[in-house]
Formats: sequence, structure tokens, C-alpha cells
Amino acid sequence: MHGLLKLSRAIDWLNAQVGKYAIWLILAATVISALNAIVRKVFNSSSNAFLEVQWYLFAWSFLIAAGFTLLHREHVRIDVINSRLSKRKQVWIDIIGFAFFLTPLCLTVLYLSVPVVIQMYQSGEMSGNSGGLIRWPVWAALPAGFTLLLLQGWSELIKRIAFLRGQGPDPMGRLTDKTAEAELIEALRLQAEKDAAQAAAETGAAPKPQH
Repeated sequence: MHGLLKLSRAIDWLNAQVGKYAIWLILAATVISALNAIVRKVFNSSSNAFLEVQWYLFAWSFLIAAGFTLLHREHVRIDVINSRLSKRKQVWIDIIGFAFFLTPLCLTVLYLSVPVVIQMYQSGEMSGNSGGLIRWPVWAALPAGFTLLLLQGWSELIKRIAFLRGQGPDPMGRLTDKTAEAELIEALRLQAEKDAAQAAAETGAAPKPQH
């Protein structure tokens, strides 16, 4: 069990580092979104390439931060029933969820997405939009993100099994307060979602790209 707990800590460290770097992708997506809006309004011009860069960055930041989000227990949970159960029953519910739902889901996504990414890379498939970008980099975010999520699910599984065996701390205990970096990541993520939704809504009314 000691070796598995060391592996769990290594996975936690990996996703914590990825979460720190995801902030820069969100910041870049936000800046590009703002510049796109300014250029479109001021110069009456737009570029599909920059719009797609913005979406690519948002996709990468959203997907690779999934493991970081699970690490900090920030995924949506339904606690109406769970909160009324004993601590051990809550841990057992998590174990079942990680082992029989999260793991098969991640493995299925990896099984389906990896061949697609390889095929796109080999064929050099391009966006269907005029002036758009090559496709495989954004699709590569799927296997990358779900690999990190799968690893974090296994880390959480290890921690809960260790707790039941009396060899680890309470995995359901109160987390430490969010760091400034974590709060900034959350704020920028929400802003990027807002900007992406606004850009998507305005795309239909935007003038044709000028090249």
C-alpha cells in the first residue's frame, strides 16, 4: 500500500502542476477573444484562424484541468443522499464510482479518440472553415485530458482504499483554502467561457474573413 500511496502523491503532484499551467491557456484564450472582438468592431474584420485558436486554447484548458478539478473535489456532486450517510459509506460510494464508472468512461474515450487523433495527424486534416487551422492539435486534447482524469481517478481510489484499511488520512476531509492561483484559474475559466459563448453567438453576424 505504501508504494501505491507514493504513486497517488505523484499523480496528485502532476495534476497540480498541470492546473497551474492551464491558467496560462485560459489567459491566452481570454486575451485572443478580447482582441478578436476589438478587431471585429473597430476594423470590421475577422479571422477564422484566430477564432479557432481561441477555441483550441479553451478546449485544452478545460480538458487538461479535469484531473486538477477532481483533485480539489470541484466536480458537480449530488449530496442530497450522500451527505446523510456515514463516512465509510461515502467512501465506498466514491470507490464504486471511480472503479466502475469513471474508469470505464475514460478508457472508452481513450479507445475512441486516440485512433481519430492519429488518423488526423497522418492525413493532416484541416478545418472546414476558410483560413482555419489543422485539426489534430485540438482533438489531441481529448486523450490528454482524459488520461489525466483517469490517473486522478485512480489516485482518489488509492486514497480511499488506504483510508478504509486505516493506512491513510480521511480523503473526504476539508480541503485547504484555495490558493490565489486556483482562484485566478477559476475566474479566468469563467471569463473564457463567457467570451467563447459571445464569440460563437456573434460568428453568424460577423463579416466574412478577409485574407
